Amino acid sequence: MTTTTGDALASDSPERQRRFEALLREHRRIVFHVARTYAGNTDERHDLVQEICSQLWRAFPRYDESRRFSTWMYRIALNTGISHLRQAGARAARFEALSDEVLEATLDDAAPAETAERLAELEARIEQLGPLDRALILLYLEDRSYAEIADVLGISETNVATKISRIKQRFRQQMTGAANS
Repeated sequence: MTTTTGDALASDSPERQRRFEALLREHRRIVFHVARTYAGNTDERHDLVQEICSQLWRAFPRYDESRRFSTWMYRIALNTGISHLRQAGARAARFEALSDEVLEATLDDAAPAETAERLAELEARIEQLGPLDRALILLYLEDRSYAEIADVLGISETNVATKISRIKQRFRQQMTGAANS
């Protein structure tokens, strides 16, 4: 009996593991971007990265190779990140949040101070968004097409465009209000 590639990947085989590891390496930025967006500190991000990878591995036998791996990966990573965010309330009651100084230490030291300040302001505004809008902006900032964002989030392209426009408008108003204060 011969084994097809799909059969080899569907079983718990070394080939399946090699294929998964190769795809994960190729698209690892997705995992780290989602973790940074949905977790507040380094330890939490590390835990979320592990959880995302675990969920990806569990779901890998159901991956449809006729679809883009990055889209499938984003969907699982974002769902895991959103679940993590929802559970954060219970964790927040048990732990103290890190100061802004500690979080700023994660910024790129090579970035000019003004760029780092603007990036920190953007990250603060993104943190105020709900889980879906946060996922939407993450994908938008990753230069994903509206079609891919719609596919990952399970909403229409029109809805993607409308939501992005509204978020941008809200950010502009907040920034104008902050500048006038």
